[in-house]
Amino acid sequence: MDSTWIIWLAFLVGFLVLEGVTQQLFSIWFAAGALAAIIASLFDVDVWVQIVIFVVVTGISLAATRPVVRRMKSKKVEPTNADRCVGRAAVVLEEIDNVKGTGLIKVAGQTWSARSADEAVIPAGQSVQTVSIQGAKMFVSHNLGEE
Repeated sequence: MDSTWIIWLAFLVGFLVLEGVTQQLFSIWFAAGALAAIIASLFDVDVWVQIVIFVVVTGISLAATRPVVRRMKSKKVEPTNADRCVGRAAVVLEEIDNVKGTGLIKVAGQTWSARSADEAVIPAGQSVQTVSIQGAKMFVSHNLGEE
């Protein structure tokens, strides 16, 4: 028995480590091919046949699982109830000042931390329009547009 299985084992470990580091299902198919090549090498199959087995098993595992992986990755993020607040009128409860990191608004009966989308300081009591949400902050514009 030759020692090519050691080389395939090194490839297997390398592909698994790469898979663990990237977390993108990038090299798992190559790891399956390397495992098949290890098994072939344990039966004293010629090296060129081991390489063919590696390529074929890698290709088959890629073809068999890639559509499933694509569907898993392409799932849309569903909008939250907070998304309904974007584009609505709001009232400034606490002065919005991006430099100081202050600002509160009330929109649709909810109180939000707010920042100015156009960097303007907006005093309390003014009407604004919500523009977007980033994390737990609502970005607003002091220029109310036509709704």
